[in-house]
Amino acid sequence: MQIQFVAGFGPIVRDVAESRAFWGDHLGIPLEEAAPQYFTNDGLGGVKAFALWPLSQASESCFGTDTWPEEIPAPAAWMEFDLESPDAVAPAAAEMVERGHRILKEAVVEPWGQTVARLLSPEGILVGLVYTPWMHRAAEAAAGD
Repeated sequence: MQIQFVAGFGPIVRDVAESRAFWGDHLGIPLEEAAPQYFTNDGLGGVKAFALWPLSQASESCFGTDTWPEEIPAPAAWMEFDLESPDAVAPAAAEMVERGHRILKEAVVEPWGQTVARLLSPEGILVGLVYTPWMHRAAEAAAGD
């Protein structure tokens, strides 16, 4: 088997309206109702990284400790949305707070150069609002070819 790319990803939702609001209205992903209560976007750009991220490392990133807090549901998956600049991360996190979401990690530049803020989706996915400099350089280089 030779996987070519991630063909799709999406949360399994319990509350369609809440999830539709989070992913569509609050994060701004255009969604269309392709079937009753099945919302999709088949034109969203592709995945730049797929990784197995240990919960202890995700916890360290969010809380500065390798133990996930018991009072917060532990995520089963992570997903990052890259923004247009490092300066866009903090305002995006503030926008999510204004919409009623709890930020687990305020915008910060990580030691490896990525600017990140993190929160949980209604389904328990650890969502990153990020700027990943090396991914933008690769896109710029490809555009120049």
